[in-house]
Formats: sequence, C-alpha cells, structure tokens
Amino acid sequence: MKQYFSVKAKYPDAILLFRVGDFYETYGKDAVIAVEILNIALTSKANGPAGKIEMAGFPFHALDTYLPKLVRAGKRVAICDQLEDPKKTKTLVKRGVTELVTPGVSTNEAVLNHGENNFLAALHFDQKRAGVAFFDISTAEFLTAEGSIEYIDKLLSSFNPKEILYERSKRSLFQKTFHHKGARFEMEDWVYTGESAQTRLLKHFQTTSLKGFGIQNMPLAIIASASVLYYMDMTQHLQLGHIQQIARIDEDNYLRLDRYTIRNLELCSTINQEGKSLLDILDKTCTPMGKRQLRRWILFPLKDKQAIESRQEVVAFFMTRNEIHQYVKERLSLVGDLERIVSKVAVGRVSP
Repeated sequence: MKQYFSVKAKYPDAILLFRVGDFYETYGKDAVIAVEILNIALTSKANGPAGKIEMAGFPFHALDTYLPKLVRAGKRVAICDQLEDPKKTKTLVKRGVTELVTPGVSTNEAVLNHGENNFLAALHFDQKRAGVAFFDISTAEFLTAEGSIEYIDKLLSSFNPKEILYERSKRSLFQKTFHHKGARFEMEDWVYTGESAQTRLLKHFQTTSLKGFGIQNMPLAIIASASVLYYMDMTQHLQLGHIQQIARIDEDNYLRLDRYTIRNLELCSTINQEGKSLLDILDKTCTPMGKRQLRRWILFPLKDKQAIESRQEVVAFFMTRNEIHQYVKERLSLVGDLERIVSKVAVGRVSP
C-alpha cells in the first residue's frame, strides 16, 4: 500500500487504477466512487496500522469496458501499470502511471465517439471578454478565438467540449458567466500570464512570431491556447509533434448559434429520445472524418454567399453524376479514421 499511496499523491484529482496481477484495483475514496459508477462490488484490504481500506477492482482485460464509464462520468483516470514482469523479480514490482485519461484528453477508441470530436476547451476571461482554445488530441485540431463573453459562450455551445480548463480564482465568475455543464478542471493562476503563454506557443511551433497564425493581436486567446499545452505536459501527453498549427476561428464567416437554438432545433441531438435530429436525417457520410465534418457544418452555418454556393455546386456535381457518386462512395467506405490513426501513431498509442 505504501507504493500505492506514493503514486496516488502525484494524482490527487484522478481515480487511480492500480494494476495488481490480473486486476486493476482502486482504494479508499476512489473505490467508493468506482463502485457507484461501475456497479462493481466494494470490499476491503488490510492497510497496516490504519486497519482496513475500501477496495474495488476489475480484471485488466475489462479496462476498455470500465474506463469509458469513468471518463463519461466526468472523472480523470490515472492508469498505473506494472513496469516489469512480476515473475522476474523477487522484490516489489515496479509500477508507474502510463496514461492519464481525462474527459477532454484521450486517444482511447473505447472512450471516443467516432462521429464527433472530443474537444478540450481552455478559457481565459474577464468581465467582458474572453479567449478560448479548442483542442482535440485525437484529430490534431487546435482552434482559438477571442471576443465578447456572449460570442465565446456560443462557441462553447457549438463545440460542446468534454472538458473545460480555467483559472482556479475565477470559479465564481465562470459559474455566473458561462453555461457549460460538463467536466471542468481548475488550473493554477500563474499558468495564465501573457509573457509565458507567448513563449510556450512559440517554443511548441518552433517559430519567432505568431503572425503566421493570425493570432498575434489576440492576448486572451494566446493565454488560453498556451494553457492547453501546459495541461498536456501536466497530463503526460508529451508527444505533440503532430500539432503543427493553430487556426483562428473567424466569427464573420459563420452564423452564431446559442445553446437554446441548437437544442430547440434538434440539430445534433433530440429532446425526445425516440426522435431524430437533423444530423441523423442528413448523415449519409461514409467515413468518420466526414461524419465529424457534417456535424461541424450543421453547427456552424456559413454566412458568405459565395462559400454557400461553392458547397451547393459540389453537391450538384455528384447528384447529377450517379456513376461518379457511387464510385467515390464505395471507395470512401473502405477508408478508416485516418485522422485518429495518424494522431495515435504520433503520440505513441497505436497498436497493431
């Protein structure tokens, strides 16, 4: 148990899954939480002079069954594995955290929904304006914006991030200002400083200026974006070489939709569980990338007439050329989720 508590001290905000033989075990408060979410049995284990401690666990091969349930319940999960073969050592088996999975940071297929992005959002805001960054490690998308509180709140509704980062000292202001009800994580205030934020972004992108990304005059967005990179370091997601650009969200290109509009029009989900959303009806996509793109198009309607007509022309081309349409459709149906496969290779999480 001494080894367990040593590891747990480094991840106080996460449920620690501690590999013991053929099982992942949880102890103390983690075990109580796991039992409630996973519907598994609660037992106890000897804990030296302290008596007994609560314990719950499941077979290691069932990780892909139980991990998604914990993450979807808004929990951060630290997976502590055995780093050596127990049969080859006569002393205590070395163990260490090999992955920290949070609602907004995962490349695990069991956690992800192939039809939508798994965005992490980071905010930096005051009473009137805010900067936001949206990051999906599974698809290598990194987006940022800055504007009024109302505008940023609408972006949060459209992107629907699985987890939001913000400054610990601004908890009350966040609750009063924004309407997101998902998982949240409070960061130390010192992370949100302008100079260190700019330095962190320049270092990551290996450039001397942010002008090429069009965000050099967006101080709140820069700080929000840099806090994402800090969080990646913090959660031990260090292989981010595939994140080679950050894109500015241009509010002039899209119609703003608030959460009430998205909900009442049933764009991507329904009020009635038995109903069908607009996305359900329109979705004839053949690839996961196409499914995610269609969702994005529905939530971000174009305002520019030329851009709208350009899309219509492409649709008309395939509608009037059935042979080409069927040929392309058949070929695309053979394509896997290239975005996520490439990202998994880049972060070293791919398996044969």
